[in-house]
Amino acid sequence: MSDAELVLRSTRVITPEGTRSAAVAVSAGTITAVLPYDTEVPAGAHLEDVGDHVVLPGLVDTHVHVNDPGRTEWEGFWTATRAAAAGGVTTLVDMPLNSLPPTTTVEHLRIKRDVARDKAHIDVGFWGGALPDNVKDLRPLHDAGVFGFKAFLSPSGVDEFPHLDQERLARSLAEIAGFGGLLIVHAEDPRRLAAAPQHGGPRYADFLASRPRDAEDTAIAALIAQARRLDARVHVLHLSSADALPLIRAARADGVRITVETCPHYLTLTAEEVPDGASEFKCCPPIREAANQDLLWEALADGTIDCVVTDHSPSTADLKTDDFATAWGGISGLQLSLSAVWTAARGRGHTLEDVVRWMSARTAALVGLDARKGAIAPGRDADFAVLAPDESFTVDPAGLQHRNRVTAYAGRTLRGVVKSTWLRGERIVADGEFTSPRGALLDRP
Repeated sequence: MSDAELVLRSTRVITPEGTRSAAVAVSAGTITAVLPYDTEVPAGAHLEDVGDHVVLPGLVDTHVHVNDPGRTEWEGFWTATRAAAAGGVTTLVDMPLNSLPPTTTVEHLRIKRDVARDKAHIDVGFWGGALPDNVKDLRPLHDAGVFGFKAFLSPSGVDEFPHLDQERLARSLAEIAGFGGLLIVHAEDPRRLAAAPQHGGPRYADFLASRPRDAEDTAIAALIAQARRLDARVHVLHLSSADALPLIRAARADGVRITVETCPHYLTLTAEEVPDGASEFKCCPPIREAANQDLLWEALADGTIDCVVTDHSPSTADLKTDDFATAWGGISGLQLSLSAVWTAARGRGHTLEDVVRWMSARTAALVGLDARKGAIAPGRDADFAVLAPDESFTVDPAGLQHRNRVTAYAGRTLRGVVKSTWLRGERIVADGEFTSPRGALLDRP
């Protein structure tokens, strides 16, 4: 403690051993000790006492579409990372689409890193993309530091990022398994989607019918079979279908290396409450019924679902038309994810420790950052969110930092107000005031 530059003190600090009163000592951006609350603060150290507010590790969001460069009018590193910081997120991993160019070659990765470097308010890493024609680029991207590779098993919605059929999935997965990489998958089966009724129009019930659960279930079953055959490591993105949970449990019992995420909108919003024409609720796979949501929560509680990430996928407001067939599919939730999940979790008897496990510890572990991120413990980066968990607020889109302030959470009352966010021992936002960008660009460890 004698060399501490900062001591952050609270009656409620969430550590791997539980929540306790503590003084967290920080030196050179790293946590050096977690000590009793009343430990004497050394001369020269700055004391920040946040009273009864909860200090938790900064969230690690491994599923964010920043869309920069190329579709920067949809979002951008400056706005996305400010929104993240405002919501207690201190690390994000950017998806390889919908930027132009997509992150599918080393040169495209260099372009994206150059754009992000001076705009990142928080730490940023990058996924690569697996396309039908870029198997030769996968190992170079891995060596250049991407955290893994995203693939679609059905059309992505943008022409520059085509999906993989089963033959090309096998080819890419074999290559990735050969160097010990991770494939993360948008799992919907295109044949099941094509067979589903496609009415279009403003009725949410029609849109829901067009993206049936069995499209997810079939694609996940095929992914499991490929992963089992190749002994590959795979991750299911944005699970919405609870019908796939038995498949996942059985695969894990058989030793298949599969992890699974879901998203705040699947845990907090239900199909029954989506108004017709309200395409701010459109995402793929879709928000499903309340009974399905209950099963997702049960799977989170028992560990079948590993983590919760936003799949923040914004667009300009004009693309959110009242026709669910043609409106852009994506929900903007980066700034609100912690409060949205905490509001629903507390109502179901979960604790903030559970939320930290789902949104920080396990996401950090997914991308191999758990030696640095995801916990308040010595040796970790001094990334913190200071939360008033019992305070509430009503979501006003005008108060969001997202470039386009379209949100499915508008008008909702949420619990949990982020008072300040800290990155490597420096306060980067407090009460709506931001510092200049301090984020680092991260490589896979």
